[in-house]
Amino acid sequence: TPLSGTVAMDRDFQLRWGPVRGQEPDAAVFRETWQGEDYLLAMLVPGEQGSRVLTRELILVIDTSGSMAGASIQQAREALLTSLDTLGQGDTFNVIQFNSQTASLFIDPVPASGNNLARARRYVRGLEAEGGTEMASALDAALNQRKSGAVSQTPDGVQRLRQVVFITDGSVGNESALFRLIEQQLGDTRLFTVGIGSAPNMHFMREAARF
Repeated sequence: TPLSGTVAMDRDFQLRWGPVRGQEPDAAVFRETWQGEDYLLAMLVPGEQGSRVLTRELILVIDTSGSMAGASIQQAREALLTSLDTLGQGDTFNVIQFNSQTASLFIDPVPASGNNLARARRYVRGLEAEGGTEMASALDAALNQRKSGAVSQTPDGVQRLRQVVFITDGSVGNESALFRLIEQQLGDTRLFTVGIGSAPNMHFMREAARF
């Protein structure tokens, strides 16, 4: 924060700064050559949180309706397996599938232990595409799971970052009702919509992401 208050973005400035031991920043340098000239972008992210790891509650929602048959369901399964690999100690997760009906692997999100992850991987590999597309109940289940007793805090009382990843081709006709549901129930959950297939419903993806 500039000590002199608001500063117009029409000038250079000099930053004098020294790191605190144990709170070193993350650094990245990007390089690109354009029209014979080299350009560099250096980025420093202050290490204000030290070594603290942000724990997550990850809810993976996958569309298994008939329109997802073929390459779409295969790609969606691979995406879910990759997502499970990102979970770390202290994280919780669940997997929800929907077609004509909605089904959760676990009643509530569970710890990302070896046994739970192995069970989830078997579940994901067995997913098949069939039936209709009843998306509302899946959204409702994903956004409301913590109200049914799901753990939303770590043992030391730190709240988890709650993420819902929604993978679908978006073949639905009740978009307005879905948007109302998201707006009313999203709260502080972060919703990521992932369009899949050759012609996903981009209107649904964009509007859901906007909320």
